[in-house]
Amino acid sequence: MTASPTTLTILALALLAAALLALLAAVATGLLARADGASAPAALLRAGAAFGATLTVAAALLALVVGALT
Repeated sequence: MTASPTTLTILALALLAAALLALLAAVATGLLARADGASAPAALLRAGAAFGATLTVAAALLALVVGALT
């Protein structure tokens, strides 16, 4: 089954939105960890974990939606 250019564009935009959401969660987590007194490396580790977890959940939900629509 071939996908139309419109479908691929919407999928690319959804992936971009998921990545931006994950980046926003990582920045917020890093800033909150730093404000709580964590060292810079510890705050970066927490931010990285938040980014990975958020991106994983967003990608899984996107895959679920795409699977339901096809």
